[in-house]
Amino acid sequence: MIPPAFEYHRPQDVASAVQILAEQGDEARCLAGGHSLIPMMKLRMAAVEHLVDLQDIAEMQGITTESGTIRIGAMVTQHELITSDALASAAPIIREAALQIADPQVRYMGTVGGNVANGDPGNDMPGLMQALDATFHLHGPDGARDVAAREFFEAAYMTAREDEEILTAITFAPHAKGYAYEKQKRKIGDYATAAAAVLIEKDGMVAGNATVAMTNLSDTPVFSEAAGAALTGTSCDAHAMKAAIDAMLNDIDPTEDNRGPVEFKRHVAGVILSRAISRAWDRA
Repeated sequence: MIPPAFEYHRPQDVASAVQILAEQGDEARCLAGGHSLIPMMKLRMAAVEHLVDLQDIAEMQGITTESGTIRIGAMVTQHELITSDALASAAPIIREAALQIADPQVRYMGTVGGNVANGDPGNDMPGLMQALDATFHLHGPDGARDVAAREFFEAAYMTAREDEEILTAITFAPHAKGYAYEKQKRKIGDYATAAAAVLIEKDGMVAGNATVAMTNLSDTPVFSEAAGAALTGTSCDAHAMKAAIDAMLNDIDPTEDNRGPVEFKRHVAGVILSRAISRAWDRA
């Protein structure tokens, strides 16, 4: 099936793109990598009168790691995340997670901004950005504003981004600490049955700070503050790991689907988190 006719726009800057969205209202949608929007248009599940392609907007491209801040343009592809040596040095968990997204064909086109802004609870980057305590930079008719990743996701496919706003960039601090992104999925290209992002900063022989975020186990990504707190101040031994897993299980709310029943997902979540904690601690 092919989509209905639409008008195609390819603005050169963020201001022009925002202006089109403001003028066309509900009839306009932004196109990043297109992996979510284009299939919906072809199936006629999404009616788009005006398609705003963001590919030519230079200010939404590029990766910088300067002055203690990492900035990733929203149109940076998963492939670029993988191949950036500077990013791999400053935040190696990004490469580890991106390598587990779908397959190379998808990663060549899929963008970090699209992965985040769509609000799909099965996407990998939202939970990871919560673990990194990232900030999302939005531009709309009323100007620019910032939203913390941990406050951005409201429900499945619902975020703090207004319809006329564009996510332009993501920033966060480098992490020179233990890290791991663990993911279980049924087959290559599938969404996670469960995934865990763990960051641990070692202080002597204990974890000085730890953060935990889970993917595809609720209608939003889950930043489990209690799980991180259960690891902080410990040597991440079996007792601490069990406490972290119990805390995480209290925070998630999986539903039954073709990836399995609720109890199976909860079991997988515990296994995945234990693996992520072990690897992050070893690396720390």
